[in-house]
Amino acid sequence: MRQLLLLSFIVMFGSVVHGQAQTKSDAELIKQTALDYIEGWYEGDPVRMERALHPDLAKRIVNVDQRGRYMLGQMSAMTLVQLARVGDGKSTPKEKQQKDVTILDIFGNTASVKIIASDWIDYLHVAKWRGHWVIVNVLWEMKPTPAQ
Repeated sequence: MRQLLLLSFIVMFGSVVHGQAQTKSDAELIKQTALDYIEGWYEGDPVRMERALHPDLAKRIVNVDQRGRYMLGQMSAMTLVQLARVGDGKSTPKEKQQKDVTILDIFGNTASVKIIASDWIDYLHVAKWRGHWVIVNVLWEMKPTPAQ
């Protein structure tokens, strides 16, 4: 009986340790995906940007015009890759390139990540797609401009 209990404990403990190692590994991979996205933007690196994105990605922002009308602005993966290719993000000086990545939650093959960038905040939905973590959705908001 003791041997059975000891064997059960070893199996359970081994599963817990293995699960923690997998979570840590996934967290590192998710963070790298987020960094590929934001650093790919700042560096004008379309390869890094494309590696981070699912081809069907939707990046959206809620805009309100001067008349109070709400609109949903949207960019695709292709748009983001092309903008990285032409170097739109390179206009941000290195000392102002904020790229704070926080993993908010990981569950199975999905995760939520927050990136605080220089002028905006991104909320990413990330999924494990064919064994690789990619960004599927981004909801973003511009930071308020400081009062002069």
